[in-house]
Amino acid sequence: MSQYIKVFSDGSCLGNPGPGGYSSIIKYKSHELIISSGFYQTTNNRMELMGVIIALEKLKKSYIIKVIIDSQYVKNGIVSWIKQWKLNNWKTSRNKKVKNIDLWMRLNYISKFHNITWKWIKSHSGHVENEKCNTLAQYSAKHPTFKDIGYIP
Repeated sequence: MSQYIKVFSDGSCLGNPGPGGYSSIIKYKSHELIISSGFYQTTNNRMELMGVIIALEKLKKSYIIKVIIDSQYVKNGIVSWIKQWKLNNWKTSRNKKVKNIDLWMRLNYISKFHNITWKWIKSHSGHVENEKCNTLAQYSAKHPTFKDIGYIP
């Protein structure tokens, strides 16, 4: 794990539930990969999770990664809550099934392959990559058939 990567991600939903989208930016040295997609019916939390999951799943080797997100739900979930959820057979402290369990299991699985540091930033605070992800996630929510995966030098 000698290569350092930054992942920025954001999710958006028009109504909750409603049409939604996510976007991620993967940065490595001077390379940037932008990923975005939309869905007809989803929730904001699902889109926040999907952005990070899809970005991490694109990485085919093990890396040192810094994930920068504006979702406390995702950061707290993966850094703190998930430990207890797994001990409780994927149930909350109130003995309810964890919401978005399919995505939490997917994030838990893919996270094991990397050394990840999770950083929360305030949304709409002028952070360049977060603003770019936000704009693309909103566009994807408005255009659920939109899919963008491409390298930008």
